[in-house]
Amino acid sequence: MKYGNLVKRQDIENIENKSLAPYAVKSGSSRGRQHKEEEHSYRTLFQRDRDRVIHSSAFRRLEYKTQVFVYHEGDYYRTRLTHSMEVAQIARSICKSMQLNEDLAESIALSHDLGHPPFGHTGQKILNDLLRGHGGFEHNKQGLRVVTLLEKKYPEFNGLNLTWELQEGISKHSLDSENPIMQMKGYQFPSLEAQVADYADGIAYNAHDLDDGITSGLLNLEQVRKLLLWREHEKKLDKKYKDLDFKLKKYQIVRQIINDLITDFRQATLENLKSNKIQSVDDVRYAKKRMAGFSPKMTKKSGELKKFLHKNLYNHRKVKRMEFKSEICLKGLFQAFTSNSALLPESVQLAENEGSLQRRICDYISGMTDRYAIGEYKKLFSPDEKD
Repeated sequence: MKYGNLVKRQDIENIENKSLAPYAVKSGSSRGRQHKEEEHSYRTLFQRDRDRVIHSSAFRRLEYKTQVFVYHEGDYYRTRLTHSMEVAQIARSICKSMQLNEDLAESIALSHDLGHPPFGHTGQKILNDLLRGHGGFEHNKQGLRVVTLLEKKYPEFNGLNLTWELQEGISKHSLDSENPIMQMKGYQFPSLEAQVADYADGIAYNAHDLDDGITSGLLNLEQVRKLLLWREHEKKLDKKYKDLDFKLKKYQIVRQIINDLITDFRQATLENLKSNKIQSVDDVRYAKKRMAGFSPKMTKKSGELKKFLHKNLYNHRKVKRMEFKSEICLKGLFQAFTSNSALLPESVQLAENEGSLQRRICDYISGMTDRYAIGEYKKLFSPDEKD
């Protein structure tokens, strides 16, 4: 039997240089980390980034942070953790097929929700309203704050000391006046791997929110059948199978919707790269428009699905009722802590170097899981609750 040789980091970097597209980010060409560290013997910078994200406290807490449905409504529904894993799988699949850096895209995908507060998008809106006059709240900016300051894993520095390229991907927004990363060299857009992770996020949550909405009974099947992406695949399945179990049919349709979106995205993005003569990573960043995207035809179909979910799922009476309760919970916590900071953990009270009291309260609340936020609210406002 012939045994293989142990692979070194330099071997992986050499493979990347030879096999990845010219506009792909190479780990050996990274801008590096803010705090210098010794290179690992067999893991690239982006592989180490991924591992640091997975082992972070913020990543573990995603298990009990919601996508649409609050954690206690059922074990089936997706959480921020399962969503992040699904986004990572889609991003890796796209990058492998397009000769892009899978490790970087996966790291961005796994970290893209680290700054999300409890109670999904509702939580972000509420915290932004509460922080008006104190810098506001936006989950991508908070994600950067988590990985550069709030995570405490190393004695030499705060944060996870992630690479510049991963922080670029987490920041996400292309032209943000408060984002120093995207202002370097006048860059207009992030790397193609970051753009892929961004679209993978949209593909995952649109398709899977559709799935969860149907399973929960909040979405009416007759309404769903008006969607072009759904209708064309159900028609094909009905021709191929007689009396197919609906759960199985639903799974197959959602699966095909994801496949259609990915297939179109790959082709449209490749055409953009060719027509704009993109030859390097900086060409992607300096471009006049984003290189990643759907074709006009798929943009219309995807837009129809997104509008449908906003109208029929995110604005459903039951979702709105949960949002109402979430608002009471988060506003109650914020007002209690701002009026009496002694109610906060000592670690938050003493971290004056990490920002104003309002910002530190925001850090504390946004780091909570749904379950923890509900428990804290009960402890503060229910006299019979034990602290």
